[in-house]
Amino acid sequence: MKLRREDVPMYVAGAAAVCTPVSIAAFEILMGVAVVAMIATRTRWRIPPVIWPLAAFFLWTMVSLMAHSSWHLGYPQVKKFYVFLMLFLVVSAFRTARHARWLAWGWALAASLSAIWGMVQFYEKYQDAEDAHLDFYTQYVSHRITGFMSHWMTFSGHMMMALMIVGALVFFIAWRRSNILLIAAGAIIGVGLLLAETRSMWLGAAAGAVYLLWFWKRWMLIALPALLGVLIVANPFSLGDRLKSSFKPHGELDSNAHRAMCRAIGWEMIKAHPLLGVGPEEVGPQHLNYLPPGTRLPLPEGYYGHLHSIYYQYAAERGVPAMLALMWFLGRMLYDFVKALRQGGSRWVLHGAIAVMIAALAGGIYEYNLNDSEVLAMFLAVMGCGYVAVLEGERECKA
Repeated sequence: MKLRREDVPMYVAGAAAVCTPVSIAAFEILMGVAVVAMIATRTRWRIPPVIWPLAAFFLWTMVSLMAHSSWHLGYPQVKKFYVFLMLFLVVSAFRTARHARWLAWGWALAASLSAIWGMVQFYEKYQDAEDAHLDFYTQYVSHRITGFMSHWMTFSGHMMMALMIVGALVFFIAWRRSNILLIAAGAIIGVGLLLAETRSMWLGAAAGAVYLLWFWKRWMLIALPALLGVLIVANPFSLGDRLKSSFKPHGELDSNAHRAMCRAIGWEMIKAHPLLGVGPEEVGPQHLNYLPPGTRLPLPEGYYGHLHSIYYQYAAERGVPAMLALMWFLGRMLYDFVKALRQGGSRWVLHGAIAVMIAALAGGIYEYNLNDSEVLAMFLAVMGCGYVAVLEGERECKA
């Protein structure tokens, strides 16, 4: 097949999106090349109807930065605006849901490879604990698998989103032999997500799976509690213990008390600075100044550089208006995807984008997941695919 000049932005933007579960450096380089390709080929930028809430979020971030933070401290959050180009690149470079399907296959492959490497890491960690005659759960919770990433939370965010995309492909396109490969990829990715033992991403994946199953075969929803029951009873590799720790933690080994303290600190920050927050990247340096009344030191063990919740973090850091602008941005995308589905748009793309959105919002209750550039980039690329389906449906309606 001959490579057409006008297709170059699509291939480069697609490569950038697929690299998100593999390498942040490769993603950033390829995204820059994709922008250059868009300009060189004079490809028309397509702007989805989320530009105003996104602009409001950016503007309020800058106002908060100028009001509170030193520039060098808050600059990483300004630099992160660059990642949001991924949404507009995918919407502009990709034209049809058929093109988006190849992107989904790329994610399935990349996430599967990362999950397989994560399984190798898990085996090594399990063997190390066995050889040292140490309790595996105690050793593992603070040193979990990361796949190709540097942290288990980033790895889990990718696995969660890839699982939603694979599920949407399998459930909502006509059966073909290649679906067997997708099912195998989904199984590998699912095992990787389980072995990472990140409860917030488990919650997100469960929420997204409920959505997908509800619109595919509702009777299959019974499989989710059945899976939970098997994991709790059989407790393979302490997975059941990790599930039960959501309600019955192993002291400070599990992060329950730490997360509760983060939310309490965040609430104190929001009450003190509802409009502009404490400033970008100021939550960590200032968290001891906003301890709830009666707090005893030392604080529960854990990382206090951020609040481990997108809702508390953005409101406490940049002000309630910034958090509401972000919710407007996310909510508008969700509205557009649901509307397109009702009008007969490409089902697998739209269902996949909605499932990823639900998963990210649910996981974000207990983790600051959308601040992670690798996770944010993949999330925005998926949302871009959703808008490709929206615009394709609008063209078909006008034809």
